[in-house]
Amino acid sequence: MSQAGLDRLNSLWKRGTDFLGTNYAILGGAMSWVSERNLVSAISNAGGFGVIACGGMNAEQLKQEIRATRALTDKPFGVNLITLHPELDSLIDACRDENVSHVVLAGGMPSGDAIARIKAFGAKLMCFTPTVVFGKKLIRSGVDAIIIEGTEAGGHIGPVSTSVLAQEILPEIRDVPVFIAGGIGRGDTIASYLELGASGAQLGTRFVVAEECIAHENFKKAFIKAKARDAVASVQIDSRFPVIPVRALKNDATEDFMRTQHDVVTKFQSGELDQHDAQMQIEHFWGGALRRAVIDGDVKSGSVMAGQSVGMVKKIDTTENIIQELVAQATSYLEE
Repeated sequence: MSQAGLDRLNSLWKRGTDFLGTNYAILGGAMSWVSERNLVSAISNAGGFGVIACGGMNAEQLKQEIRATRALTDKPFGVNLITLHPELDSLIDACRDENVSHVVLAGGMPSGDAIARIKAFGAKLMCFTPTVVFGKKLIRSGVDAIIIEGTEAGGHIGPVSTSVLAQEILPEIRDVPVFIAGGIGRGDTIASYLELGASGAQLGTRFVVAEECIAHENFKKAFIKAKARDAVASVQIDSRFPVIPVRALKNDATEDFMRTQHDVVTKFQSGELDQHDAQMQIEHFWGGALRRAVIDGDVKSGSVMAGQSVGMVKKIDTTENIIQELVAQATSYLEE
């Protein structure tokens, strides 16, 4: 890679690297059961920014994971928390106690109290936005950086593509760093979004096949074999109960979810479950199904959550090599 191309890249994502405290403005997407100490530290050690997926952890488990990650890296990393988590306040306190530098809140508009608690101990706060209006509201609430994630992403997704979100949001939100996610598998794509005004990018699917990732061999092989069209989104069956779609490789779990969703919606309609409890039952389904695939290697009845960039995943490699390949592709693009 030429020095001129690398200098251009460093200039384009300087706002992102300054914000993250990293060499490269590449975040690891927080994937439950996948984004734990080994992968998180590997991404940070390679110059990117690893993010622990708290998922269903309790406060003590999160503290242990943060400490275990620190034992493997002295580089910056963050923690992703779900706003729907019933113990969110305790998890925020755990981040405070462990001096976490960056917190990512996912899963909807965070409460003012949650934002205030995070800002009070000096952490930088990142949140996802699906629209310009929502993003500006987050910034007014004190959020320090925004993540745009398109429907091409794996796991829980919104309805709009990454490219459309980027065109809508990047020209309108310039007060804080904005990171792009969803369907990104190559460095030249990262560079193109940087030229549009992004400060960096978040990738999840690309890092699942990292050597340091603890995901079961069967899980990684499923990624390598898959094509983009194999990563399908779940279908909502009742508009009165909005279930956030999930993108995963099509298998038996996809069909099981439709039956589970039907049962939960029926209980919601009858008044047996309120909306929060109904949503939590669905989240528990996905959490368990994902664990079966990631940890146990059951890629038939477990959930193989993957983004549409899975078709660009060709082999298992070290995290260092994956990041260096992304940087080389970005640099080559910017040289032209």
